[in-house]
This record gives sequence, C-alpha cells and structure tokens, in this order.
Amino acid sequence: MGAEIIDFGVSDAAIDGLYVVTVKQVTDERGTIRELFRRSAFESAGVTSLGALSQINVTESRRGAIRGLHAEQMTKLLTVATGEVFGAYLDTRPGSPTYGVVETVTLRPGVQVLLPRGVANGFQTLSDVSHYVYCFDEEWRPGMPGVAVDPLDPALAIPWPIEIDPDDTAALSAKDRSAPRFADLEGAP
Repeated sequence: MGAEIIDFGVSDAAIDGLYVVTVKQVTDERGTIRELFRRSAFESAGVTSLGALSQINVTESRRGAIRGLHAEQMTKLLTVATGEVFGAYLDTRPGSPTYGVVETVTLRPGVQVLLPRGVANGFQTLSDVSHYVYCFDEEWRPGMPGVAVDPLDPALAIPWPIEIDPDDTAALSAKDRSAPRFADLEGAP
C-alpha cells in the first residue's frame, strides 16, 4: 500500500472570519502524520489572522460533556488530538455582519477551526473521550476581556447531539450553565 495524502484546505463558514481547515495528512501502513500547524500553508490560503502562537492547551473530556461557550479576545486554532467533538461557535462581536450567528462543525483529527477574537467556542464530546487542543495567539489570564454565554440558551437552538441533564455538573459546569443568555449580553439586540 502506498501513502495516501490529503492536502491542506480551508473553507469559509457562516461566521465572518471563521475558517474550517483540513490539515495536510499522510497515511501509510504505520498510521497517519498530521500537520498541526504550518504558518506558510495558512498564509498561502490567504488566512493571515492568526498571530504568533502564545499558549497551547489540551482539554480531556468524557462523552457527552459540554464545555463553553467562551469568547475571549484572542484568536484560537482548535482541533482534537483524539476523539470526536461537536463544536459550536457563536459570533458575539457587536457590529459584526454575522453577530448572533451560530456555526457548528464536527471536529476529528485532521479538521480544525480558526476562530477569530470575540467568537465564542463550545464543544460536546461525541467519542468516549476527546483531547481538544486550543492554540491561542494570546496567553489566557484571569479577568481578560471576553464573554461567556449559556450553551443551553434555547434562543441559540444549538443542536447538541447528546442529550444533557443541565443539573449534571459532570456534563456541564455550574459556571457554564449560569452564564448569561445571549440576549442578556451588553449590546445584544
């Protein structure tokens, strides 16, 4: 068997400045190599909104768990190292042409989302476990500018694939559940 190669690709999404990325991947009998990040590939595709990476986190989550929706003032490159997640993204940027728009993307190894500053990020783990990778262009710090939104806000109508008990803190943190609804954010219509 020869090597199977999947080339780098970028597609626009419903939210202004959000891109869905397929990374370059080479698979042979031994397994797969995926490029987590290659600046020149992004630049060749015309995507220059990601500055120098300043912090990388990996979050391990179990099946059904929801994390987010959080919109800090940092650009994020998001993917999974293992597992599969249902990603939900909400434009919280007042004045944005896509303000209030929700985009969903299933992330698995090799698929990424480039998220602009001020767009909220949330996800639900679909596999038994996931390792969700966040690459930031700014270091996270307590009190940094940003907003959080209740991921179960019915007005957002996010179609979370796995039913969740909103009182089960193993599936949704009390902090995320107590975040304001989108309509209650300052500047919301």
